[in-house]
Amino acid sequence: MQRDYFLRTPVLLALLWLGLTAAQLGVASSARACGGFFCSAANPVNQAAEQIIFVDNPDGTVTAVIQIMYEGPSESFAWVLPIPGSPTVGVSSEQALNRLKQATNPLYQLNTVFDGDCGFFPPTAFGAVTLDSASAAEGGSVTVVDQGSVGPYDYKVISVDPNLADEAQVAVDWLVANGYDVTDLGPEVLRPYLADGLNLIAFRLSKGNDTGSIRPIMLTYESTLPVIPIRPTAVAATEDMGVLTWVLGDSRAIPENYKGLELNEALIDWFNPGNNYDEVVSRAADEAGGQGFVTEFAGTTDAFADTVWASSEAQTFQDFSSQSFADPAVMVQRAADNWAWLDGFEDALATAVTLPDSLSFDLFRGCIQCYADDPGVEINASIFLRELYEQVIKPMSDTQDLLDSRPYMTRLYTTMSADEMTMDPAFDFNADLEDVSNLHTADRVVRCDDQGTDPNLLPWSVELPQGDAVMGTEFGIWPIAIEDQPAARRILQYTQAGQGAVLQDRTNTIEKMVALQNDVTMGTGDPVAGDPVGSDPVGLGNDPVDPLPPAGGGDNPAAAEAGSSDSGLCSVGAPPGSSRGPTQALWAGVLGALLLRRRQRIA
Repeated sequence: MQRDYFLRTPVLLALLWLGLTAAQLGVASSARACGGFFCSAANPVNQAAEQIIFVDNPDGTVTAVIQIMYEGPSESFAWVLPIPGSPTVGVSSEQALNRLKQATNPLYQLNTVFDGDCGFFPPTAFGAVTLDSASAAEGGSVTVVDQGSVGPYDYKVISVDPNLADEAQVAVDWLVANGYDVTDLGPEVLRPYLADGLNLIAFRLSKGNDTGSIRPIMLTYESTLPVIPIRPTAVAATEDMGVLTWVLGDSRAIPENYKGLELNEALIDWFNPGNNYDEVVSRAADEAGGQGFVTEFAGTTDAFADTVWASSEAQTFQDFSSQSFADPAVMVQRAADNWAWLDGFEDALATAVTLPDSLSFDLFRGCIQCYADDPGVEINASIFLRELYEQVIKPMSDTQDLLDSRPYMTRLYTTMSADEMTMDPAFDFNADLEDVSNLHTADRVVRCDDQGTDPNLLPWSVELPQGDAVMGTEFGIWPIAIEDQPAARRILQYTQAGQGAVLQDRTNTIEKMVALQNDVTMGTGDPVAGDPVGSDPVGLGNDPVDPLPPAGGGDNPAAAEAGSSDSGLCSVGAPPGSSRGPTQALWAGVLGALLLRRRQRIA
């Protein structure tokens, strides 16, 4: 079976890879009333990771769009790509991948319902925390309406919902949460301006040129299945490096030789999922021996027809290219107003302009019309228009064409460390599997009293999509810590047909652990006192730890049958020889200690 590979090799003194943990920003609930039901904006989880689009073409070829996050001097970067045959080589755009990522990011939406006669409207219970800077959630308390760079600064323009009880405080909270140093800026300073309906623009120094992403490339070549050659990456991989992959084809894609992971949603901080989503994914992968993918989205591509390059944007360029400009400098400035933020714009301009030795390109680029009439400055309008299309517009359009070319898209995500990069992940297809939504919605039920209690201190329960109900006593404080429970609810081995062999199922175990945690959080029980978890008070199980079957274990019916039952904490295992995966005794000890700690804190 021929598969496609692309290989990155390190060069002397070069740091080839940067595996970034997620730069995730959450959106807390907004105070929008829908009857007696208080809705919230969805909280996006926005991973920063190596990003790859694979397209399974019907003509026996595969197209790959590949972006690598990189840290180090640009002159030290090396990237070698072994590929079958003689591929068609092109470029994509970082913005194309960013738009696709934002359109498919996992979203966690927490709605709030009040149980009983509260007798108040609790505006402070829904204050905004943060908003993904690249995707302003409709209806959120803070909206990023514009962003960009100028000189040594990055800036963001934000709009704050005027219906908030104190939009100035919300604005300050957002600035702090997004990394702006506003120590001396109090809400009283902003309040008059926001009351007049003004927006806010926030500046900070840009990051240096040593950190960034190399422009994505687009390759088409003869192949059958996509494979990521991850093993050579271990030479320079960082801890828990993110790998984000979209696979387009006729049906849902599966990790052929890696495990499929279903997350334990009780571990995710639903108030601000960006706080720990990546850690939940990393721990779930560790429990599968470091080799497993979460399916974050699977569905038809109909909804993404205008995601990367909208028809309106295509029309804007068509109108521009058909115009006549008497002054080429005006033409370039008009183009800059529309497309300077896309990859390739400066390359297109540099190809079309001739400058005297006394004028640097950066200086000219900073004020085109200031220097357009200087002696020795020449702008070739026809070359600029050609290069603008080839280097800026066409890469965006071509990437959109890839999304439009296939009926189905799957987004898969994992994190990996060097010691886990022992097997190259390959992807196949399974038409029997159902769609996977990237929107996860849960209801937070607040139990009101008639004492006028601060709504932020009223007890609540969150009913999760997986069926668990997590209880808490304070708004914004998720009571379950990342180490309290297994991160993978189920671990599966998928094949080309069927629903996959269930290798580990912790559903019942997690339900029992959530119930124990609820007892301690609400002060109704303490399993540590007199009846430790290690004595199996609720039937968690004391069987020996069973290791996961090796990759491809789904082909062994006996192993699949043995691994599919929920045998309690003994199912939390790892392959032989691996240090990953806590044993039952460890889980019991950790749970007991943590519940005791939380019990003491509550008391």
